[in-house]
Amino acid sequence: MTKTKSRILTALALTTALTAPALIAPMFTAPAAIAGQTTMPVQDFSDLAAKVTPAVVNVAVTMKAGADDGDETRMSDSQQKQMEEFMKRFSERFGQPMQPGRPDGKGRPQSKEKAQAVGTGFIVDAKGVVVTNYHVVGKADSITITMADGTKLPAKMLGGDEKTDLAVLKVESDKPLPYVSFGDATKVRVGQPVMAVGNPFGLGGTVTTGIVSARGRDIHSGPFDDYIQTDAAINRGNSGGPLFDMDGNVIGINTAIYSPTGGSIGLGFAIPSSLAQPVVAELKDSGRVERGLLGVQIQPVSKEIAESLSLKSEKGALVAVVQPDSAALAAGVQSGDVIVSVDGKKVDGIKELTRTISAVKPGTSVKLGVWRDGKEMSLTAKVGGQKDDAIVKASADGKDGAAKPAPLSYGVSLAPLSAEARKQLGLDGDVKGVVVATVEPGSPADDQGLKAGDVLQQVGKDAVDSPKAAVEKLTEAKTTGKPVLMKVFREGMTRFVAISPRAA
Repeated sequence: MTKTKSRILTALALTTALTAPALIAPMFTAPAAIAGQTTMPVQDFSDLAAKVTPAVVNVAVTMKAGADDGDETRMSDSQQKQMEEFMKRFSERFGQPMQPGRPDGKGRPQSKEKAQAVGTGFIVDAKGVVVTNYHVVGKADSITITMADGTKLPAKMLGGDEKTDLAVLKVESDKPLPYVSFGDATKVRVGQPVMAVGNPFGLGGTVTTGIVSARGRDIHSGPFDDYIQTDAAINRGNSGGPLFDMDGNVIGINTAIYSPTGGSIGLGFAIPSSLAQPVVAELKDSGRVERGLLGVQIQPVSKEIAESLSLKSEKGALVAVVQPDSAALAAGVQSGDVIVSVDGKKVDGIKELTRTISAVKPGTSVKLGVWRDGKEMSLTAKVGGQKDDAIVKASADGKDGAAKPAPLSYGVSLAPLSAEARKQLGLDGDVKGVVVATVEPGSPADDQGLKAGDVLQQVGKDAVDSPKAAVEKLTEAKTTGKPVLMKVFREGMTRFVAISPRAA
């Protein structure tokens, strides 16, 4: 995840060595309302808090020293001193010690034995099933939950899913435990009131309130991003905690914040219950999540690509590569196809296709609506199971060393993919095409992101293996008056770009 000096997008698990300094400010009293002035009624959350907080738990984790907790917030020496002073005041006031923990240069504890982290969870049935974030407990050696009444119970992880950042724990109790239920996040409306309950900065059960600020947020954390955004105060240590509607149903699981400081600025993100509930059910039953796999590399359909393929809209997912021995290959899917529907359900973009196929049980057959050669056709694919595929990335730092490549009106110069060029670019013999030697600044190729070192493999529907062949195809494409579709290989990945010809 990229960090900048001004913004940090961070998961909310709290490691004691990384707790951001708390600021304690004096309270103030709002001025009395002016006579005759109307005021907005204040929402009372007290009954809701009393109803649901017994089912919300603090999650304490120990892990091996040096374990990567996924925390990207760091403290300066001055922040560390502030933190130690805060912890001293906390101990004096509440009679409970807080261990300071000092981060090293990488932001991890210097302890030679164990690192500690805290988060939040919530109980979803009376038998002691607890839901939290995977990044809170995924690397744990031991897990302890603390109930609202102070009862401590050891927990074990039934299963975790890193892609959705969800985990399910189990605790044993000699009596039924209080629990809460999932609500329907698909019915959540922007502006409706919500309440978050969690364990911010390890302080214990804390209730904060706000509204739903937005739905369907993509924060670029993974292919399943579909977050509920809220302005309810969410801080480090709230990870895995519930976001409630006014009926006391869990509509989201608080997971991340967007902040320049690591503290709440009113931009919190929760996994919607509509995504979490089926994942939790699978983790509870089998300890893992089975997802379907089609076996394609896909990319969005841009306006230029849609025009070049005679598509009426920019919806769908363009197939850049069909993986060998995949469900897509067996079904007859080809590079350059646009997948526009699955079992009759329209595919708006790459995220919709990823989520739709992932939700299909491996071994199930689906009907794919595919756009090819200016018309839609139907293919049947038997969906496979997902696995972690290693992608070997080739270096594209070298130059092709070609002399006097022929300039084109698309703003690129091409050179043969010689043995020397392959060596400099780290390409094996399976990669075919011609090398992009230069890209003229401000040219059509530059506008579409082409770079020197890219390998042009296809123009339109035709493969190219020499600069001459590529120039001929590009020249032919000018007569159509449409953008020309180019298949480009870069650093182990293949994608399509559509470029409109003009003087470069």
